[in-house]
Amino acid sequence: MTDRLSLIETLVADARRAGADAAEAILVSGTSLGIQVRQGRSEELERSEHNDVGLRVFVGSRSAIVSATSIDPAGFGRLIEQALAMARVVPEDRFAGLCDRTQSGRFEDDGLDLVDAAEPDIAALTERARIAEAAALAVAGVTNSQGGSAGYGRNEIMLATSGGFSGRYGRTSHSISASVLAGSGTAMQRDYDYHSSVHLADLDDPATIGRSAGERAVARMNPVKPRTGRMPVVFDPRVSNSLLGHLSAAINGAAIARGTSFLKDRMGTRILPATVTVTDDPTRPRASRSKPFDGEGVRTAPLLLIENGELTSWVLDGRSGRQLGLPSRGNASRGPSSPPSPSASNLFLSGGVASPQDLMADIKEGVYLNEMMGNAVNGLTGDYSRGAAGFMIRDGALAEPIAEFTIAGNLVEMFASLEPANDLVFRRGTDAPTIRIDTLTIAGA
Repeated sequence: MTDRLSLIETLVADARRAGADAAEAILVSGTSLGIQVRQGRSEELERSEHNDVGLRVFVGSRSAIVSATSIDPAGFGRLIEQALAMARVVPEDRFAGLCDRTQSGRFEDDGLDLVDAAEPDIAALTERARIAEAAALAVAGVTNSQGGSAGYGRNEIMLATSGGFSGRYGRTSHSISASVLAGSGTAMQRDYDYHSSVHLADLDDPATIGRSAGERAVARMNPVKPRTGRMPVVFDPRVSNSLLGHLSAAINGAAIARGTSFLKDRMGTRILPATVTVTDDPTRPRASRSKPFDGEGVRTAPLLLIENGELTSWVLDGRSGRQLGLPSRGNASRGPSSPPSPSASNLFLSGGVASPQDLMADIKEGVYLNEMMGNAVNGLTGDYSRGAAGFMIRDGALAEPIAEFTIAGNLVEMFASLEPANDLVFRRGTDAPTIRIDTLTIAGA
């Protein structure tokens, strides 16, 4: 069998011989299998396989990328011809080029334990989905089901550059979810739970996921609107990671280079409380976004973005780094049909010391959020407004469910005043503990 990494190495070499000053090729291949069960019966089965190859060539300060769904070497000549023809007519980009931090050599051992040898069949996935749905339907008050689902996937990523780098790594994924309804008529409430992991051994028990989905749906029954006003807001870990997502977008090197971030002038200043640290760690074993090298062939390493509350690094790939006069941080992410762009991997916020209960203990009246809708965030100013649902907090404890309201504030103030709890769990790829913020306005009844 032909080694596919050798194939894309050959593609890069042929592009150089055809006239490219530099070139790189990426191959992403994979298989996925998913099953959905509703009311105990299989309702949907999907299986897909893909092999996508992308070629990027550089002619002077011009570049172009083309992609194909076949890795047949017989078509490489046409792929190269198209890429070079495009590169010769597009506008010049003085920041274009291979990343100067790209490694040299062949890398085929990631050491991150990202591939699980266990590959479930349809029967095993169906049983997991059925168990999850049955556990959800068994919760008193649950009246209907939107289904239980289970899935498996395996991907392989290969990259080769004319700078002398080539490498490959694989990743597997197992997932389970359940979504159900409680109540009846116009009073129905829906909720869900899910989990995914690289290894099956780390996946939550399907019955646990199902019970959680059912209990969440029942707890939301008969919601009311909170009063309008300014009050403390506590973000459940299910939604607190969205704050980390807004932070990641604001310190993304591409946004900083364009001048479109409200944090563009804050490097070296304190933007979070002094106890808080934000880390991007693409080297965590068995984690869903780990990778041994980035989309430009730069070896990955843990990166402190916020240290003791102070902004210490942008999220950078090669191009955004050149624009800012800084080296790449190994944050390049890409697909076969797109050039690299900066993106975080396993991002998490830490530094909390209080339990979630202690975090709420002194709140006489406040809001606890576990669902958010919409995304009205202004990247230039940090103005923030989102729809939400959750529970009232009264005298330090969760009270009646609430829905159909909006929370609003400004991310600069929100980041500076947030208080994290000590319940950080690595579960979603972007992870944060329970977070309290006292600078938000509620628009409700």
